[in-house]
Amino acid sequence: MQKTIFVVDDNPTNLSVAKDALKDHYRVRTLSSAAKMFEIMNKIIPDMILLDIEMPDMDGFKALAILRENKVTSKIPVIFLTSLTDVHVEARGFEMGVIDFINKPFSELVLLNRIKTHMDIDKIIKERTARLQNLQNALVFTLADMVENRDKTTGGHIERTTEYIEILLEEMLSNDVYTEELSEMDLDLIISSARLHDVGKVSVSDVVLNKAGRLTDDEFTAIQTHCKAGERIIDNIISRSEDVEFLNYAKMIAGSHHERWDGKGYPCGLAGTDIPLQGRIVAIVDVYDALVSVRPYKNALSPDEAVEIIMEAAGTQFDPKIAEVFFKARKRFGAVK
Repeated sequence: MQKTIFVVDDNPTNLSVAKDALKDHYRVRTLSSAAKMFEIMNKIIPDMILLDIEMPDMDGFKALAILRENKVTSKIPVIFLTSLTDVHVEARGFEMGVIDFINKPFSELVLLNRIKTHMDIDKIIKERTARLQNLQNALVFTLADMVENRDKTTGGHIERTTEYIEILLEEMLSNDVYTEELSEMDLDLIISSARLHDVGKVSVSDVVLNKAGRLTDDEFTAIQTHCKAGERIIDNIISRSEDVEFLNYAKMIAGSHHERWDGKGYPCGLAGTDIPLQGRIVAIVDVYDALVSVRPYKNALSPDEAVEIIMEAAGTQFDPKIAEVFFKARKRFGAVK
């Protein structure tokens, strides 16, 4: 599939030359102002933008600043088109994140070759990023599977909770619940990192973890240590890794998914919105899955019975806003096997 390039310049000649140079290789949209660019971006997100610096109403620097402030457009590669040769202009552009400058007037051949070079680099980076993401996912799957294989009582728990989290995030966005907070987060990372929410269970005795019956007070205290243990394990990985964002999500969820809205949870007794949003989300799906699953000490409840218990705890154990979204989406949760 051809890549889409926006060429934004108030000079019709420059737009014509750029389109002639690129049209056989890319889908090209020529736009005479930054305002028109932002208007069309409500429908089309380009793979690259060639942006003139000197334009009336809104110059290239102002347009670039707006692009970088928006999560959807912040990563789009931008090349400045300019007749300026001021080193301070170039320095400012690179500081703001442009990938290159192309001087005007430009030849069709030079323009095409510069664009192809950057597109090839972008393709290589995306391919490498995808490979690293696949490796990360494989490692997370393996570690989560090791934890689940130790805990013989919770078969399939991690896969189901992952699916529940994805459903709950979709429904929260659809119902405009915590959308501002979620817009600042990488939702894919939340879903993936939540697989490690019980990683701290590797530090809990097999005897306690797999006890076929209700736990004593001392055994329950031992189980509770898995939250802090999970934080320590992930902290250990963070100290040896550069992928801090993913691991910070994982640590946050591991440490907070047993906190309660009323402050009576563990390990820190956090309350209300002091509990990280990611932890409040996982708290609901974690309990729901436990309720609808068979355990050595209980039979599985029906989805309707589990929903009733969750809703009775809304405002005490669970964030009431998220619980309300969960209730609205209860049929989707009940369909997960």
